[in-house]
Amino acid sequence: MPTLINNLGELTNEQFVRVDGNELPSEGNLLLSVEQWQANREQLSGRTIGVWLKSDEFAEQIAADLEKLALVAIEFPKFADGRGYSTARLLRERYQFAGPVRAIGDVLLDQLQYMHRCGFDQFELRDDQKVENAVKTLNYFSEAYQTSVERPDPLFRRRA
Repeated sequence: MPTLINNLGELTNEQFVRVDGNELPSEGNLLLSVEQWQANREQLSGRTIGVWLKSDEFAEQIAADLEKLALVAIEFPKFADGRGYSTARLLRERYQFAGPVRAIGDVLLDQLQYMHRCGFDQFELRDDQKVENAVKTLNYFSEAYQTSVERPDPLFRRRA
Protein backbone atom coordinates (compact mmCIF):
# COMPACT_ATOMS: atom_id res chain seq x y z
CA MET A 1 0.00 0.00 0.00
CA PRO A 2 1.44 3.40 -0.97
CA THR A 3 2.50 5.85 1.73
CA LEU A 4 0.72 9.19 1.86
CA ILE A 5 2.54 12.34 2.99
CA ASN A 6 1.66 16.02 3.03
CA ASN A 7 3.73 18.95 1.77
CA LEU A 8 5.53 19.19 5.13
CA GLY A 9 6.73 15.60 4.79
CA GLU A 10 4.40 14.32 7.51
CA LEU A 11 2.73 10.94 7.22
CA THR A 12 -0.97 11.33 6.55
CA ASN A 13 -3.66 8.75 7.17
CA GLU A 14 -5.59 7.73 4.09
CA GLN A 15 -9.18 8.85 4.57
CA PHE A 16 -10.54 7.84 1.17
CA VAL A 17 -11.38 4.47 -0.37
CA ARG A 18 -10.42 4.37 -4.04
CA VAL A 19 -13.30 2.80 -5.92
CA ASP A 20 -12.14 0.89 -8.99
CA GLY A 21 -15.33 -0.97 -9.89
CA ASN A 22 -18.91 0.06 -10.48
CA GLU A 23 -20.22 -0.82 -7.03
CA LEU A 24 -19.98 2.06 -4.57
CA PRO A 25 -19.49 1.33 -0.86
CA SER A 26 -22.39 2.59 1.26
CA GLU A 27 -20.08 4.10 3.89
CA GLY A 28 -16.83 6.00 4.07
CA ASN A 29 -15.13 8.68 2.01
CA LEU A 30 -14.81 7.76 -1.64
CA LEU A 31 -12.16 8.54 -4.25
CA LEU A 32 -13.84 8.17 -7.63
CA SER A 33 -12.87 8.51 -11.26
CA VAL A 34 -14.40 11.42 -13.15
CA GLU A 35 -16.67 8.97 -14.94
CA GLN A 36 -17.89 7.42 -11.65
CA TRP A 37 -18.48 10.84 -10.12
CA GLN A 38 -20.46 12.14 -13.08
CA ALA A 39 -22.61 9.00 -13.21
CA ASN A 40 -23.39 8.97 -9.47
CA ARG A 41 -23.19 12.56 -8.21
CA GLU A 42 -26.88 12.85 -7.29
CA GLN A 43 -26.93 9.70 -5.17
CA LEU A 44 -23.68 10.74 -3.44
CA SER A 45 -25.04 14.04 -2.15
CA GLY A 46 -23.94 14.56 1.44
CA ARG A 47 -21.01 12.11 1.23
CA THR A 48 -17.34 13.07 1.38
CA ILE A 49 -16.08 12.58 -2.16
CA GLY A 50 -12.76 12.96 -3.91
CA VAL A 51 -12.19 12.67 -7.64
CA TRP A 52 -9.08 11.50 -9.43
CA LEU A 53 -8.17 12.88 -12.80
CA LYS A 54 -6.27 10.71 -15.22
CA SER A 55 -3.50 12.38 -17.19
CA ASP A 56 -5.73 12.83 -20.25
CA GLU A 57 -8.59 14.42 -18.26
CA PHE A 58 -8.90 18.11 -17.56
CA ALA A 59 -9.74 20.31 -14.59
CA GLU A 60 -12.58 21.79 -16.65
CA GLN A 61 -14.41 18.46 -16.44
CA ILE A 62 -14.94 18.86 -12.69
CA ALA A 63 -14.77 22.65 -12.34
CA ALA A 64 -18.51 23.08 -11.75
CA ASP A 65 -18.43 20.47 -8.98
CA LEU A 66 -15.33 21.59 -7.06
CA GLU A 67 -17.33 22.99 -4.13
CA LYS A 68 -18.78 19.48 -3.63
CA LEU A 69 -15.39 17.74 -3.65
CA ALA A 70 -13.16 17.23 -0.63
CA LEU A 71 -10.11 16.12 -2.63
CA VAL A 72 -8.77 16.08 -6.16
CA ALA A 73 -6.13 13.48 -6.99
CA ILE A 74 -4.13 13.84 -10.19
CA GLU A 75 -2.61 10.73 -11.70
CA PHE A 76 0.89 10.61 -13.18
CA PRO A 77 0.99 7.45 -15.34
CA LYS A 78 4.75 7.86 -15.85
CA PHE A 79 7.23 10.31 -14.40
CA ALA A 80 7.82 12.04 -17.74
CA ASP A 81 4.16 13.03 -18.12
CA GLY A 82 3.94 16.63 -16.92
CA ARG A 83 0.29 17.37 -17.64
CA GLY A 84 -0.60 16.97 -13.97
CA TYR A 85 1.48 20.03 -13.05
CA SER A 86 -0.69 22.22 -15.28
CA THR A 87 -3.86 20.64 -13.98
CA ALA A 88 -2.91 21.37 -10.37
CA ARG A 89 -2.08 24.96 -11.20
CA LEU A 90 -5.39 25.43 -12.98
CA LEU A 91 -7.28 24.00 -10.03
CA ARG A 92 -5.58 26.43 -7.66
CA GLU A 93 -5.35 29.58 -9.77
CA ARG A 94 -8.26 29.55 -12.21
CA TYR A 95 -10.80 27.57 -10.21
CA GLN A 96 -9.67 28.61 -6.71
CA PHE A 97 -9.88 25.04 -5.36
CA ALA A 98 -8.78 25.22 -1.72
CA GLY A 99 -9.06 21.53 -0.82
CA PRO A 100 -6.24 19.01 -0.97
CA VAL A 101 -4.68 18.21 -4.34
CA ARG A 102 -2.92 14.85 -4.32
CA ALA A 103 -0.30 13.45 -6.70
CA ILE A 104 -0.78 9.73 -7.37
CA GLY A 105 0.85 7.23 -9.69
CA ASP A 106 4.48 7.37 -10.80
CA VAL A 107 5.50 10.18 -8.43
CA LEU A 108 9.27 10.46 -8.01
CA LEU A 109 10.96 12.03 -5.00
CA ASP A 110 12.85 14.59 -7.06
CA GLN A 111 9.51 15.92 -8.37
CA LEU A 112 7.89 16.58 -4.99
CA GLN A 113 9.09 20.14 -4.52
CA TYR A 114 8.04 21.12 -8.04
CA MET A 115 4.67 19.49 -7.51
CA HIS A 116 4.20 21.40 -4.28
CA ARG A 117 5.01 24.66 -6.06
CA CYS A 118 2.27 23.88 -8.60
CA GLY A 119 -0.34 23.37 -5.90
CA PHE A 120 -0.05 19.77 -4.73
CA ASP A 121 -0.19 19.31 -0.98
CA GLN A 122 -0.41 15.52 -0.72
CA PHE A 123 1.79 12.90 -2.34
CA GLU A 124 1.23 9.18 -2.66
CA LEU A 125 4.70 7.60 -2.47
CA ARG A 126 5.43 4.32 -4.16
CA ASP A 127 6.34 1.34 -1.99
CA ASP A 128 10.02 1.62 -3.00
CA GLN A 129 10.33 5.21 -1.70
CA LYS A 130 11.28 6.19 1.85
CA VAL A 131 9.49 8.90 3.77
CA GLU A 132 12.81 10.22 5.16
CA ASN A 133 14.06 10.84 1.63
CA ALA A 134 10.80 12.54 0.67
CA VAL A 135 11.13 14.94 3.63
CA LYS A 136 14.68 15.82 2.56
CA THR A 137 13.51 16.42 -0.99
CA LEU A 138 10.62 18.67 0.06
CA ASN A 139 12.96 20.78 2.20
CA TYR A 140 16.02 20.78 -0.06
CA PHE A 141 15.64 24.35 -1.35
CA SER A 142 14.82 27.16 1.04
CA GLU A 143 14.00 29.70 -1.66
CA ALA A 144 12.93 29.72 -5.32
CA TYR A 145 13.46 32.41 -7.92
CA GLN A 146 10.33 31.66 -9.91
CA THR A 147 6.71 32.26 -9.04
CA SER A 148 4.50 29.47 -7.77
CA VAL A 149 0.96 28.87 -6.58
CA GLU A 150 2.13 29.45 -3.03
CA ARG A 151 4.28 32.51 -3.85
CA PRO A 152 2.96 34.45 -6.86
CA ASP A 153 5.76 37.06 -6.73
CA PRO A 154 9.25 36.27 -8.05
CA LEU A 155 12.20 36.47 -5.67
CA PHE A 156 13.35 39.91 -6.81
CA ARG A 157 9.94 41.37 -5.88
CA ARG A 158 9.91 39.58 -2.52
CA ARG A 159 13.34 41.05 -1.68
CA ALA A 160 12.27 44.62 -2.51
